[in-house]
Amino acid sequence: MINFAKRNLKLFFRDKTSVFFSLLTLIIILGLYVLFLGDQLVKGFEDQMSNANNVMDSWIMAGILAVTPVSTTLGSFGILVNDKAKKINKDFRSSPIKARSLAGGYIISSFCIGTIMSVIALTVVEIYFAAKGYAMLSALGIIEILGMILVSVFISSSMMFLVVSLFSSHNAFATANTIIGTLIGFITGIYLPIGETDKAVQYVIEFFPISHAASVFRKILMAEPLKEGFKGAEDSALKDFNLEMGVEFEVFGHTVTTLESILYMIVLGFLFYALGILISKRKSKGA
Repeated sequence: MINFAKRNLKLFFRDKTSVFFSLLTLIIILGLYVLFLGDQLVKGFEDQMSNANNVMDSWIMAGILAVTPVSTTLGSFGILVNDKAKKINKDFRSSPIKARSLAGGYIISSFCIGTIMSVIALTVVEIYFAAKGYAMLSALGIIEILGMILVSVFISSSMMFLVVSLFSSHNAFATANTIIGTLIGFITGIYLPIGETDKAVQYVIEFFPISHAASVFRKILMAEPLKEGFKGAEDSALKDFNLEMGVEFEVFGHTVTTLESILYMIVLGFLFYALGILISKRKSKGA
């Protein structure tokens, strides 16, 4: 299983195009924010807080940390699709390697790739903060972010494994890649804050697991900027801001805690992996 995972890691990082496109969502979101969205978001809150730039920069960077695991783990499973398309998986199945070891190899390599690329994204975030003259994350903040990266990669990898288990061709995979890359910014409340969407859309965002990853990242990155920005303001003002921007979620009148968000992602992660493995087994039997 480990050797098979190493094989997948080597194949992924050898293909520079795959590496680039796995980071394309990060590049697009950052580009849109710097060129278009940033000024509009900051202007909307300049009257409320003096450090609106710092607050909104932290908000968008948290979103980037949340979606990077999605795009990179999806890109990593391109190896699985390629093996199916070229019938290489049949050679593996005829070998002494067990089916669960093959699935485990794909999952482990995806998790490793997602983690590596997310740490690179965190480095980009820290460089961006340094360039803007903001305070850097504390040692505790970095530990919290790294822990959250592992959880985020886990749920992202499981979701993408389930999605990719449904495909056997490059065309289907490419289509899914395009759709997911386009929609992920909307259904995590990055392009448009959750408070500006319809109630039905808000429910979708609140129950989408990656949105919870974005929420936790926001709580960590925005803690100090929000403390400064809302100094002297009423608690209700901060709560309203957090709910509008997706820093916190209120589901059926209950404010979701950080622990609840993490547990929600972990439980769904195991469920998605189980479903993905089940689908893969059924397809391999029918092949």
